Amino acid sequence: KVYLFERNTNLGRKILISGKGRCNLTNIKDLDDFIAHYPGNGKFLFSSLLTFSNKDLIAFFKKLGVETKVERGGRVFPQSDNSLDVVNALRKALNDLSVNIMYNSRVKRLVINRNQIKGIVFGDSLEEFHCNKVIVATGGLSYPSTGSTGDGYKLASQAGHTITALKPSLVPLISQEYWVRDLQGLTLKNVEATVYVKQKKIASEFGEMLFTHYGISGPIILTLSRHVIDYLKYNPVVSINLKPALSVQELEQRLLRDFSLYKNRMLKNSLNDLLPRKIIPVFIKYTGIDSEKPVNQITRIERKRILDCMRDFCVTISGCREKEAIVTRGGVSIKEINPKTMESKKINGLYFAGEVIDIDGVTGGYNLQAAFSTGFVAGYNSVL
Repeated sequence: KVYLFERNTNLGRKILISGKGRCNLTNIKDLDDFIAHYPGNGKFLFSSLLTFSNKDLIAFFKKLGVETKVERGGRVFPQSDNSLDVVNALRKALNDLSVNIMYNSRVKRLVINRNQIKGIVFGDSLEEFHCNKVIVATGGLSYPSTGSTGDGYKLASQAGHTITALKPSLVPLISQEYWVRDLQGLTLKNVEATVYVKQKKIASEFGEMLFTHYGISGPIILTLSRHVIDYLKYNPVVSINLKPALSVQELEQRLLRDFSLYKNRMLKNSLNDLLPRKIIPVFIKYTGIDSEKPVNQITRIERKRILDCMRDFCVTISGCREKEAIVTRGGVSIKEINPKTMESKKINGLYFAGEVIDIDGVTGGYNLQAAFSTGFVAGYNSVL
């Protein structure tokens, strides 16, 4: 028999909010590409991803009646764009397999005797449940409102496992600059964002980002956040190249063309062909040039300033929205888990799956795939 101990009153709360309610299940990239999207510990997942791949996951959900579609960047979503369909399909699968679901049953500790799992203690009444196999799949510390409050780390520690440093990852960033509020809701596509710490380049990403009332977010910012978190005390800078597809010379020619075309306009009315309308007032203020200055009076030095700012539009980072982190970086050390079975190397009958392990991927469906793959491997090997 299989028992699922769920601390909440219902299943899948984190799945329901994943992908902004659409549930980015996986990605269609091949295995080698997949591994590269887990910074640091990706190789640990090789066996799991080989055993239960993205293709296997798509086929699994198709069998459950959930058709999928592929979007930009190879991201896979339910055709319905509704994460509830994913949760309902998984709930039905559990029911069909006669899995016993224990709701409102928070596991407090493991019962271990002579390095062998003997059961768990759960609930407020500290009831003991006897079993010889336990899979810890509690998630990390991300979105604690869904029940992810780090319980798995406590259970693993009790079993003698090492927990590597826990930090938020794929997390929105807070800006020092107040002007970001004026850009709230603005999405920039095809831009390049680069993280600098003490003027040293740390990491760079190309793609889409979003301005919020507190700072910056969006795919490339979330990916860069794992690098930013390590340097928060130094107030890292995110430099945004608003026109990365153009060389300095090409950008200057575009600007000269527009200034010639709009020579009788003020500066604030002459950048519409190069920049989104919403960013122009903030951008001009950032350059320090009078927004009402006629274009035909812009000096060569001022023109260079405009070009420099288009390629180096900077946001200073003062913190992160920790409770909005999509995943947790760190967790149960991979050195203490058998990558082919997900079984603990310390305690017989103890397995780990998902975010509780020290693995985290970038955005694009990689983290859910890791959870499903390690979950499959742990489940399969626990019943052998």
